[in-house]
Amino acid sequence: MAGMNDAQHLLDLHDRQLRRGARPDGPGCRVERDGGVVRHTGPAHAWNGVLWSGLDEHTADAAVAAQLAHYRAEGVPFEWKLYGHDGPADLGERLVAAGFVPEETETLLVADAAAQAGVLTLPAGVELREVTDAEGVRQVVEVHERAFGTDSTDLGRRLLDRLAADPGTVTAVLALADGVPVCAARMELYPGTDFAGLWGGGTVEEWRGRGLYRALVAYRARVAADRGHRLLQVDAAPTSRPILQRLGFVPLTTTTPYVHA
Repeated sequence: MAGMNDAQHLLDLHDRQLRRGARPDGPGCRVERDGGVVRHTGPAHAWNGVLWSGLDEHTADAAVAAQLAHYRAEGVPFEWKLYGHDGPADLGERLVAAGFVPEETETLLVADAAAQAGVLTLPAGVELREVTDAEGVRQVVEVHERAFGTDSTDLGRRLLDRLAADPGTVTAVLALADGVPVCAARMELYPGTDFAGLWGGGTVEEWRGRGLYRALVAYRARVAADRGHRLLQVDAAPTSRPILQRLGFVPLTTTTPYVHA
């Protein structure tokens, strides 16, 4: 088995297992294969969008038009998740011409789960707690809105859906300082694959720089390794990428969400 120094193997594995082989990620969701495209469709609060495409300069425009028609019929906004190695080379420009708006580019990083599952070190008065109920989900939403300044209502609905329907495929964890939630993150476990995905690590401003983000990475890595997932995957924003690379995460490519309303 190739190791962490074989970036091309890891990228191919990620594409095969999580993109071309994607599975629905919540109740009422479905994964469909439409020619050279794999897409995810669900309720309005779910993540809707294109996960993978194998296109060239001759097939790209028709595929873009077909996805626009599909999601327009569904009545939901959606995202085309474009990776740095996807073709054709000008697919991003074609998406913009079709009315998509690019958001911040992130970096796809991977790491060995067992290697990241180190000793948890927490500041005095801080404890970690797994989320299992609606109150815990409410606290996750509260932390994310304070940390990122965005409306996280849909995230809360998706997390409640997963905890109710398939709790073995999602782990959410809170860091509480004297009982007050100050950091939150979640992990999606992809059955039948090598991967677990780390998502949404956010810390409120006054608690940044105290090791909470690192602690939540280690906690989730331990859960992933215990459940048989050897690799961690992160779509890292520019703020978290340096932290994760210092921890040993390896960059594979970039990913940019192109959003269509």
